[in-house]
Amino acid sequence: MPTSNQLLGDTVSVPSLARSCASPPRDIGRVYSLMTIAFLGDALIITLGLMLGFWLRFDSGWIKLTTESPLVPPVLSDYWILICIGVGFLLISFLYLQLYDARKMLRYSAVANVIAKGSAFWLCAYLGVSLALKFQPPISRIYVLCSTGCALALLLAWRWGFYRIVGAETIAVHFRQRVVFVGWNAESDRMATSIENDPRHSYEMAGCVPSPAGGLHVPPPPGVRLWPRFENLREILDARRVETVVLVDLTMPVEQIIALANLCEKEFVQFKVIPSYFQVLVSGLQLESLSGVPILGVSLLPLDHLTNRILKRIVDLMGAVVGLILSAPLVAVFGAIVYLESRGPIFYRQVRMGRNGRSFEIIKIRSMRLDAENGKAQWAKKDDPRRLKVGAFMREWNIDEIPQFWNVLKGDMSLVGPRPERPELIMEFKEEIPHYNARHASKPGITGWAQVNGLRGNTSLIERIRYDIYYLENWSLWFDLQIMVQTFFRKDNAY
Repeated sequence: MPTSNQLLGDTVSVPSLARSCASPPRDIGRVYSLMTIAFLGDALIITLGLMLGFWLRFDSGWIKLTTESPLVPPVLSDYWILICIGVGFLLISFLYLQLYDARKMLRYSAVANVIAKGSAFWLCAYLGVSLALKFQPPISRIYVLCSTGCALALLLAWRWGFYRIVGAETIAVHFRQRVVFVGWNAESDRMATSIENDPRHSYEMAGCVPSPAGGLHVPPPPGVRLWPRFENLREILDARRVETVVLVDLTMPVEQIIALANLCEKEFVQFKVIPSYFQVLVSGLQLESLSGVPILGVSLLPLDHLTNRILKRIVDLMGAVVGLILSAPLVAVFGAIVYLESRGPIFYRQVRMGRNGRSFEIIKIRSMRLDAENGKAQWAKKDDPRRLKVGAFMREWNIDEIPQFWNVLKGDMSLVGPRPERPELIMEFKEEIPHYNARHASKPGITGWAQVNGLRGNTSLIERIRYDIYYLENWSLWFDLQIMVQTFFRKDNAY
C-alpha cells in the first residue's frame, strides 16, 4: 500500500530519480535548433562524401580506368549537378525514414540503423534514376559505390560525435518528454524502471496519480512521486510541464477515459494508453475499422509483411549456400573425429517444431554418445557427462550446428530466429510458460537473439521467450546482421 508520505504528495528522495524533480524546463527551441544542426550537418557530410567518392574514382589513381570510363576523365564541375541531386535525394530518404525525429537523437543505434537503410535505398534508387534519365556525362557506377561508402562512413562518424554532444545531461534533458501515469500496475512499473535505468531514454518520470476511484493496482516505487487526488491533474500538468499522460487503469468508466483524453487535448498533452489486455506481440497492435467502428488488435509483425519475408529468404539462401561451401572442410574434419571417438552416425537428426507448429527434421553433427537420451528428451547441462570429448568444443563454438545450413536451404529454418525445440517438450512448455507458442510466428534459426544473450541450455525459459518475442517484434535485416556477428563472440552457456 502507498505510504502516508506518498498519500500526502511528498516525494521520497532517491538519487537515481533526482533528475525527475530537478530538471530544468524543456527548451523546445533548443531541440529544434539541434535538429536543424543535425540536418545541415548531414547535408554537408553527404556532400563531402560524394566529393570524396569522386576523388577516389577519378583522381586518386587507386582505381584503374575500365571500359566504361570516358576517354577524357570528368572534372568535379561535370558531376556537380549529380552531386546536388544525390545530396537532396539522400536527405529526402532520411526525412522519410524519420531520422530527424527528436526521440532518435539520444539513441545512436536507431540513428545508425536509419542511415544504413537510407544509404542502401539511395544506392539502388540513384543508380536506377541515373540509368532512366541518361545523365550527361553518364554517371559511373563505380563512382556511385565509392561515394555511397564514403558518405555512409562519414555520416556514421559525424553522428557519433553529435550523439556524444547531445547525450550530455544538460542537453539530453531537453529531448525528454515528462510523463505522468494515471494509475499504476506491473506494466507501468517496468516502464518506469526502463526509463530510469536508461540515461538515453526519451521520457522522464514526473509522477503518477490514482484513477478517479483512487485505484492503484500496485503502489509505485519509492522514488516516483504520487499525487493523491486525480481531480488535481490539470494543475499537475501545468505545474510540472507534463507533455505525456499514460493511462494505466483501464477499469475506469468509458466516460471518465473520454474526459481524460479531452483534458489532454485542451492542455496540448499527448494521451497514451498501456494496452494491458494484450500481454504479447504488442508491437503488432493496430487500429482497424470495421463498418466504421475502430477495433484494436494484434495485426501484422515485421515478418508478416511479404516484402520482409522475401528479403529475409534471399539473405537465408545466400547465407546457406556460402555457409555450406565454406563449412564443408570443417564438417569433414569434425565428422571424422566424432566417428573415431564414437563409432556410429556422424550426423544427428531430430524432429523439431518450426513456423506455425510445422515439424521438420533438424541436422547436427553428433556431439554426444549414441545412447545420450535413451528415448527421453533431455536438455544439455553444464559438464554434461553424455558429451563426447570433442563435443564440448563443438558446442562452445557452434560447430555442431553447421549442417543446419541445409535446413536453411530447404526452407525449414532461417539463419536467425528463435531456436527450434522438440514437440514433446513444447507440449509441456506451452501449458507452463506464458506466451511460449508465440515464438513460432517465424521460422526457427541457427542462431537467435536469446542465444547470443546467453539464454540457451538449462537457462530461464521465461527470459528466453521474452528475448524471442522481442526479436519478432523488432525484426530487421540490420538486427539479423548484428545477431549473426555476435554469434561468433558470445558463447555463454554453450554446453
